Amino acid sequence: MKKIIIYALLFLGITVNVFAQKDTQAAAILSQVSKKYRSYDIVKSEFVFTIEDQQNHEEQSQDGTLIVQSKTNKYKMSLYGTTATAVPQAETEIISDGKSQWTYTKKDKEVQLSNVDKSDEGFNPAQLFTIYEKGYKYIYTGTVIIKGRLYQSIDLTPEDPNKSFFKIRLTIDKEKKQIYNALIFSNDGNKYNYTLKTFTPNVKAPMSTFTYDKNAHPGVELVDLR
Repeated sequence: MKKIIIYALLFLGITVNVFAQKDTQAAAILSQVSKKYRSYDIVKSEFVFTIEDQQNHEEQSQDGTLIVQSKTNKYKMSLYGTTATAVPQAETEIISDGKSQWTYTKKDKEVQLSNVDKSDEGFNPAQLFTIYEKGYKYIYTGTVIIKGRLYQSIDLTPEDPNKSFFKIRLTIDKEKKQIYNALIFSNDGNKYNYTLKTFTPNVKAPMSTFTYDKNAHPGVELVDLR
């Protein structure tokens, strides 16, 4: 299940062509979200990622942290274990400098090095906040109140019908103009739910954040997949 979480975070292809055109109200909302996001340099977000396995009636959640440089494809994503510790320990780290990607798994004592997938099939966490900008049709579906705050709901479907998911539902904080939640509907009936717990703009992070530090991971085997 943990590997499924990693793959789901990295690949968000969607399927089923439902909407004939892009909704103007949805377009206006998403434009505001993009403009605000791109005004920041480096953004840090704490999130919880949940898989709802409809077939087996199971649900599994995992906390994580994502650091993104908004104007590039550089990012670092850390996924944490379910055991509570004084200092959260990352079970998995996915790091990219925009050209290369490192996927480190603590349990396996292994890091896989690959080229960043720049095809339409590829997705990286740095694009989470702007996924709607290319290859999707969208429609505004109304507002919802969550814990006393007002959010706007927008459904996305892809222009390419040969994907493995059929819809993404974005929940956007109306006041902050920020994505709060992305709910991904899979063709197999499963749901992948990505919810932001925090969103901190313009954090101070050195560029070394976006490269794998082998000195900080002694005894870890490097598997070069390039």
